[in-house]
Amino acid sequence: MARVQNFIGSSLAFLDAVERASRAAPLNRPVLVIGERGTGKELIAERLHHLSSRWAGPLVTMNCAALPENLIEAELFGHEAGAFTGAAKTRKGRFEEADGGTLFLDELATLSSPAQDRLLRAVEYGEITRIGASKPVKVDVRIVAATNEHLPRLVDEGKFRADLLDRLSFEVVTLPPLRLRQGDIPLLAEHFGRRMASELEWGGWPGFSPEARVALETYPWPGNVRELRNVVERAVYRWDDPEQPIAAIQFDPFSSPWAVGTSPERVVHNFGEATDEEGERPSVSSGSEPRLPSHVTSDFRAAVTAFERAILEEALKANRFNQRATAAALSLSYDQLRHALKRHKLMDSEPA
Repeated sequence: MARVQNFIGSSLAFLDAVERASRAAPLNRPVLVIGERGTGKELIAERLHHLSSRWAGPLVTMNCAALPENLIEAELFGHEAGAFTGAAKTRKGRFEEADGGTLFLDELATLSSPAQDRLLRAVEYGEITRIGASKPVKVDVRIVAATNEHLPRLVDEGKFRADLLDRLSFEVVTLPPLRLRQGDIPLLAEHFGRRMASELEWGGWPGFSPEARVALETYPWPGNVRELRNVVERAVYRWDDPEQPIAAIQFDPFSSPWAVGTSPERVVHNFGEATDEEGERPSVSSGSEPRLPSHVTSDFRAAVTAFERAILEEALKANRFNQRATAAALSLSYDQLRHALKRHKLMDSEPA
């Protein structure tokens, strides 16, 4: 079954890229799709295929970075039986599989020099030669390639063939990063949030608190839409009260007060508390880490208990004794936090 993919966005930068791809789709010419990771390069490749006259043919995808260099050529062009060790029988490559359709080459810049040479001939003459074969095979394939590299710079550095770039760059669709897609972040966050709430069988969608929306819109999103989806879905499934707007966002899932050898970064936003001088909201560890009382350091169990209590006290203070915000900051459920507070007799803790 074909995947159903939606383009969500209203920013001019995004719509311009989609329109450029749509105009190029009917033409039987190669297209390069450039963009940072997570910007939707594969979605554009699918659009180019489905809006072309090849829509009924195969759309074959190959990630050029996913295979060892010595297997890429065999994967692309196929091989004859006995062509190399382990080649027990003749096998078609991705070019022959995509005959009559579209071949999407992701991470194009990682192709080895020999593979680039063979790809150039395939693009130029419409024929490929299986490894170990003596006769070429005609193929009718449209190539769509994607990369997050600046290929002209790689050409200048001698890492990519200039003539291959010339043949692949009939049209270049450059996707804008999410941080520059003005107004699209709230649309995407709502879409992913509603979808996750439905998956969790919530009765409705509470939305995000105003502070959470601001945090989502001002975060730089190095992982773009893919990262946004993960952050939103994580925030929804960790939220314990479907009736209240989601107010805890954790951008870095690896951040933890117990991370080995590192200080926890300030990436959990628990909204409603004061900000520091740089405008950032304090997370669990806004100062130094809790220290063990000197009188218990010789007793392991007492030391562990004291350390856990110190973390809880520090987290409560950092989050103004808001238990839900504290639970989110510690990556605990609300019930887990309350159980820990009862164990350490901190249920009645009040601000000093």
